[in-house]
Amino acid sequence: MTETGGTRRLDWILSPEPSLVADGPGHGTVVGVLALQGDFREHRVVLERLGCRTVEVRLAADLQGLDALVIPGGESTTMHKLMERYELSQPVRSFARAGGIIYGTCAGLITVARETVEGYPPTLGLMDIVARRNAFGRQVRSFEADLAVRGVPGAPVRAVFIRAPWVESAGPDVEVLASLDGHVVAAREANVLVTAFHPELTDDARLHELFISMIRRRTAASPTAQPAAGSRPAVAAHSHPSGGGVVSS
Repeated sequence: MTETGGTRRLDWILSPEPSLVADGPGHGTVVGVLALQGDFREHRVVLERLGCRTVEVRLAADLQGLDALVIPGGESTTMHKLMERYELSQPVRSFARAGGIIYGTCAGLITVARETVEGYPPTLGLMDIVARRNAFGRQVRSFEADLAVRGVPGAPVRAVFIRAPWVESAGPDVEVLASLDGHVVAAREANVLVTAFHPELTDDARLHELFISMIRRRTAASPTAQPAAGSRPAVAAHSHPSGGGVVSS
């Protein structure tokens, strides 16, 4: 159980605490997980099991020293409002433009898109895609499907779709990794990876391993450009908003 700003968190019963595996494939990397709302802790559990040290990101200062950032599932409008409230939108854009690796899942896919079909909420414009919100239906129409994902070897990925978006259209430099019923549900462009589904809600860590491989490639290509993994600068004490909530897009 953790405490934030003197307030005891109640979601510890539903989500296990992350436990770092020192010799995993992500060893030596520091990955932030946007922790304003949604299923951020589940991502932390998977990443730490793979050897990444994780940091909950709620303020711009939390981005210092990170190799990558996960924008998790949640509610995209709420996520936008909280990012604006805590002045995170522009720092996240700057982090991505400086080469930081980004992984957006479900609502995170919407957040990083160039725009949405619906025109709301405003997006970060980190990837040349147009997202359709709640494309597969409302919460009660959540489902699972087996997907072949390009770049993920072995058996199909069991994909959990919860009020999920899809990629309505994509620019010429976007690599489609998986589709379902003719709709793009996983894609990659430069340093940004997205999935419309929730790999953090299964025991299959291969999508997170793909994400780690993107971090490793950037490190190998430009080691001097990387933040110092494992040694984040000290930041002043500040009050963090508490997270948690129903997963949706």
